[in-house]
Amino acid sequence: MGLFKKNPFGHYLFLKKWLIRIMGGLTHRRYRGFNDLHIEGSQVLRDLPDTNVLFISNHQTYFADVVAMYHVFNASLSGREDSIKNVGYLWNPKLNMYYVAARETMKGGLLPKVLAYAGSVSIDRTWRAAGQDVNRQVKMSDISNIGKALDDGWVVTFPQGTTKPWKPIRKGTAHIIKRYKPVVVPIVIDGFRRSFDRKGIRIKKRNILQSMVIKQPLEIDYDNESINQIVEKIEYAIEQHPSLLKVIPQEELEAIEALNEKRRYSAKN
Repeated sequence: MGLFKKNPFGHYLFLKKWLIRIMGGLTHRRYRGFNDLHIEGSQVLRDLPDTNVLFISNHQTYFADVVAMYHVFNASLSGREDSIKNVGYLWNPKLNMYYVAARETMKGGLLPKVLAYAGSVSIDRTWRAAGQDVNRQVKMSDISNIGKALDDGWVVTFPQGTTKPWKPIRKGTAHIIKRYKPVVVPIVIDGFRRSFDRKGIRIKKRNILQSMVIKQPLEIDYDNESINQIVEKIEYAIEQHPSLLKVIPQEELEAIEALNEKRRYSAKN
């Protein structure tokens, strides 16, 4: 790899590689040490093409979720079976991996800027800005950048656009799927909001069992399925469809909401 080789967004691959190595080394114990990350689906990752793959996932923290995915993806591609044992897999990381993030989130300090260089495709949210509800048009440049990332490699997106559970799927994800026709791989995570603060930086509680399940790619008729049909398919795939609320005990829902309220209060202070 040339020292001055860049990706489509103008980021130097040599620098990106070292950022992933360093950040990966610093965060490894957050998933295998302080807490334990249970993984399912490593083989799914190894069977995927090198480009035009879109991962869709539920979301629990700003950064810890996607950092864990960097670990799991690279460990799996290096031959580890549902394990991130021995962080040496980061010596030669996958460099054409990206994740979709709100632009305002990636500007809030040095760490977000470092993580942004490591792979974010930053977009302006159309429904939320600076803590306020907004209603603005989608930027076509944002859509094009996601397409550019898909053309170069793998992209992770969180179609609910929030860390709160059971929120609606944003239709923009379905539009991207119909437009670029990627391989769509669902991921379901759990345990991260109990392990970390809302941003996913501070360890809130140790000895939490975290989980990440990588499912088989969705079967999608890109030309004939409607946006609403794809949205519903995403809801079921990442286990966030409203009907699933009926099978969750009420006390568990109340505990989730109490935890969310506590996290909101902590974030204000």
